Amino acid sequence: MSTPTSRAAAPLRVSATRVSGRLPDFPWDTLAGAKATAQSHPDGIVDLSVGTPVDPVPELIRNALADASGFPGYPTTIGTTELREAAAESLVRRHGVTNLDQSGILPVIGTKEAIAGLASTFGLGPGDDVVIPEVAYPTYEVSALLAGARAIRADSTVALGPMNPALMFINSPSNPTGKILGVDHLRKVVGWARERGTVVVSDECYLGLSWEGESLSILDPRVCDGDHTGLLAVHSLSKISNLASYRAGFFAGDTELIAELLAVRKHAGFMLPFPIQGAMTAALRDDTHVYEQRERYAARRRTLLAAVQSAGFRVDHSEAGLYLWATRDEPCRDTVAWLADRGILCAPGDFYGPAGEKHVRMAITATDERIAAAAARLTA
Repeated sequence: MSTPTSRAAAPLRVSATRVSGRLPDFPWDTLAGAKATAQSHPDGIVDLSVGTPVDPVPELIRNALADASGFPGYPTTIGTTELREAAAESLVRRHGVTNLDQSGILPVIGTKEAIAGLASTFGLGPGDDVVIPEVAYPTYEVSALLAGARAIRADSTVALGPMNPALMFINSPSNPTGKILGVDHLRKVVGWARERGTVVVSDECYLGLSWEGESLSILDPRVCDGDHTGLLAVHSLSKISNLASYRAGFFAGDTELIAELLAVRKHAGFMLPFPIQGAMTAALRDDTHVYEQRERYAARRRTLLAAVQSAGFRVDHSEAGLYLWATRDEPCRDTVAWLADRGILCAPGDFYGPAGEKHVRMAITATDERIAAAAARLTA
């Protein structure tokens, strides 16, 4: 009787490492040691490393979620007309956007997912350039890398010279720095991009959380003269409505770009669950809960800012958003360790690019009690 001849298995032609090898390490995985130190504090950890909401989801939103939960069929990728109308109306009402209706809105399953896949969705690849801020939310770079494109860090169009990038991410108010880009800066970006056919994607997830100065949407007529061509704004309900767990966000802007994104996302099956669409519609139609949440964050910011400054830190920018961009003019990992010894965990600035290597990001999203605990430790 013959026996099977053993042979080595052929290597798989598809491997996750072909993609993951292009990506940086997941930043928060490097904080395990600092987190363990902070957790050993007798009064427990104050975790200011991630800007995750901790306050209740407003009742009107939860009621809307329940009311929409009986729908048995598939939702549409484009979303309900009611949701798209509510999104457009909220940008007009809250942020002074003009020339926007439901045709310029596309809901997404959380803005991180949408940003990470955007360069790929637009068909970018090797040979294409994607501009991201010098100090930036890491997912902009990930978007370029997943597509095989090149990410270029630059805060000024002057620094880019004659370059013709396919895509440019901007972020105002900024995560992590809290910096607001003024109207003149934004107008220069729009003009420069239009001369080159570059799509501008403006991450505006913190637009409703300005403390010093005015934050403007890329779709504001003072910025784009009411012409949305080549412009996309990214909006999230995670911060202003405490809906991080709902993965609720949307694109707004150029209707042709919205249509292109919709066509691809329909094929990929990117459908926002119907109950979430109902909850988003209610949230976008109500401004009272947004104002109330903003006031909670403002109070926490005042407490933490005073304590951080009294402890000898310098706070740069931070005129908007949910973070303090603070420094002791030392390597950021040394600052992380100093804070961890006091039971406080923060994000090192090098998460956001080489230009952040002497700063840390401290979130103001912890509870009132934990913010007060951090302030007490910093001023002891």
